[in-house]
Formats: sequence, structure tokens, C-alpha cells
Amino acid sequence: MNLEKRRSEKETPMNIISWMSNYTGQSDFTLVGLFSQSKHPALLAVVIFVIFLMALSGNALLILLIHSDTRLHTPMYFFISQLSLMDMMYISVTVPKMLMDQVLGSHRISAAACGMQMFLYLTLAGSEFFLLAAMSYDRYVAICHPLRYPVLMNRRVCLLLMSVCWFLGSLDGFMFTPVTMTFPFCGSREIHHFFCEVPAVTKLSCSDTWLYETFMYLCCVLMLLIPVTVISSSYSFILLTVLRMNSAEGRKKALATCSSHMTVVILFYGAAVYNYMFPASFHTPKKDMVVSVFYTILTPLLNPLIYSLRNKNVTEALKKFVGGKSLFIGTVKQVM
Repeated sequence: MNLEKRRSEKETPMNIISWMSNYTGQSDFTLVGLFSQSKHPALLAVVIFVIFLMALSGNALLILLIHSDTRLHTPMYFFISQLSLMDMMYISVTVPKMLMDQVLGSHRISAAACGMQMFLYLTLAGSEFFLLAAMSYDRYVAICHPLRYPVLMNRRVCLLLMSVCWFLGSLDGFMFTPVTMTFPFCGSREIHHFFCEVPAVTKLSCSDTWLYETFMYLCCVLMLLIPVTVISSSYSFILLTVLRMNSAEGRKKALATCSSHMTVVILFYGAAVYNYMFPASFHTPKKDMVVSVFYTILTPLLNPLIYSLRNKNVTEALKKFVGGKSLFIGTVKQVM
């Protein structure tokens, strides 16, 4: 009896320490990941790695073309370069960690790393929401008020709009990350996702998160409603102006520019609406991961393709860049 009592006394402090560590969220999380859902994880990893390299190189090339060609030094291309920068950062937040976990066979992530990943993801996603709205406003001014465009969209205004986008995005990260990461996690610490997304982490909490989820839903509605209102209003005025145009060439050019932007808007906002505004009955871990792959991995790849293949100025700048590079290489060979 005494022996059992002593053993119980020895085990009790250890149990308390173990429980406290688990309850306060100091231990690591486990990312179940995308590869656990695949029958061919190695092949999927190679495909994602190729997409990652293509997205980085495509966006980097687009930024380089915009900065090197003086014809592209306009507000529209300034915003496109910022979108490419966001996409490069966006895909780099999730994919390298996911691929390294698959290669090393370790799917653990510390609470600090999880919080940092969550903050960066929220900041970049939030900033991109507002950037797409700023881009639609830029197109509205360019098409509906062409004579006042240089004044209304001067460099100072562009920098101010861009600063507001980054500020509102970071506000999203600062608001949700600390609250989500301070919830008690006293049960399973397996995140059924390939990165630390807020809804996936919140599901692990053993406390009542209903109020927080309601607040998050309302914030997401507001964050989507403001940009969507700006975008829909801008394109309504653009459509009316385009229909009144006498020049068929001008009408075609305006519609081509706007259709590229609308494609990006639909891809990005559609996935965000599903993830944050659809009721829980629509969600399963597998569906959530597929949708997240679409807007965290595929969208950064598609954006430079949409804005380059369907944009005459960008394709001409690319030809000029490639031609100049070939001429330089030929000159070097002749000298040698």
C-alpha cells in the first residue's frame, strides 16, 4: 500500500507537467498533410516541386520585365508586380515546408513555426484581397476617366493604395494568429491539413470556439464584402463605358485587360468564399486541402500566365528581353 502511494506521488508531478505542456500548447503539432491522401506521394511531391519552381520563376520573370521595360512603368503593371511578389511569398510559406516534411519523413511543426506560418499566410491572403480591389479601381479610372488617369493614379496614390493593402492584410494576421494559437489544445495535435490554416487549427481546441468562429466569419465576410463591392462597382461602370465606345479596337483591348483581372479575382475569391464562408457541413479535411491547393499552389502559377499570355505589352517586353539576351550572348562569343 505504501509502495503504491509512493509510486503515485512520483507519477503525479510528471502527469501534471505532461498535462500542462499539452494543455498550454507548448508541444509540437503534426501536419497530416496532402501526401497522406495520395496513392502516389512521391509523384505528387515531384509535381508540386515543379509547380513551385515554375511559379517562382514565372512571377520573378514578370517582376523583372515590369521593372526593366519602361513601357510597363504604369500603375497597372506596378500592381501586377506587387501581385507577383505576394504570390512568390505566398507559395513559399507553405510548399517548402510540405516538401521537406515528405523528404525527411517528419511532419512535426513547433507552435512558434505554426504561428509564424499562420501569420504570414493570413497577411498575404488579406493583402491580396485588397490588392485585387485596388487593381479593379485602377482599371475603372483608366477606362472611365482616361484624361484624369495620370492625376488620379499618380505614383503617390499607387504607393498609398499599396501600403493600405499591406496594412489591412497584416491587421488580419495580427488579429487572428495570437487568438488561435493561445487556445488550449488538450486532445489530438494532428492538423488535418498541409499547413497551419486557422480553421484546421481551431478544430483541435478543447475549449468552446463558437464565439471566435462567429467573429472570424463576420470578419471574413467584411474583408470579402469591401473588395467585392469595389470590384463589382468598378466593372459595372467599365462595362457601361465599353459598350458606349465607338472604337472596336478600344473595346477589344479594354475587355481583354479586364477579363484577365476578372479571371484572377474569380479564382482567388471563389476559394476564399468556400473556405471561410461555407457552413461546416460542406467541409471535409480532404475537400479543404484540395481547395487550399488550388489557391495556395495553383493560383501563384496561373497569375503570371494569365497576365503574360493575354497581355500584348508583356509578351513584347518578353521578346525584347529574350532578343537582347541572345544578342548579348552572341557578342560575347564573338569577342571570345
